[in-house]
Amino acid sequence: MEFFQKEIALAARNRGFHLITSEITSQFHEIGKITLGQLQVFIKHTSAGLTINENADPSVRTDFESHINKMIPENAPYYVHTLEGPDDMPAHIKASLMGSSVTLPITNGKLNLGTWQGIYLCEHRNHGGKRRLVLTAFGS
Repeated sequence: MEFFQKEIALAARNRGFHLITSEITSQFHEIGKITLGQLQVFIKHTSAGLTINENADPSVRTDFESHINKMIPENAPYYVHTLEGPDDMPAHIKASLMGSSVTLPITNGKLNLGTWQGIYLCEHRNHGGKRRLVLTAFGS
């Protein structure tokens, strides 16, 4: 069994749900060395998350953003953590709901995703800045 790990930086993005699958695979060629294994993607931030979902129709990402903002609004009167702006506390809650990592199968040197699946960066801050990911691939 082999293990590979790399940390990459994603360019800053506006708030929303963004496909990052190709960014990951283009910066982590070691995936191609694994016949059977897994890739774990971990985000090193508390106000952005990761998930896997629809990669074909961009309206899905728009609907994700609209729905999560209704579920977890800004300026809730019960928020105590408010010093970093009205989008910060909701961003922490959203990130916890989405999660900080995803695990994907690797088969014959490629991510074994479904036809319509892609990895999303869930950016919950208005101006989150660059986001750092730790990529860990392992297998034989």
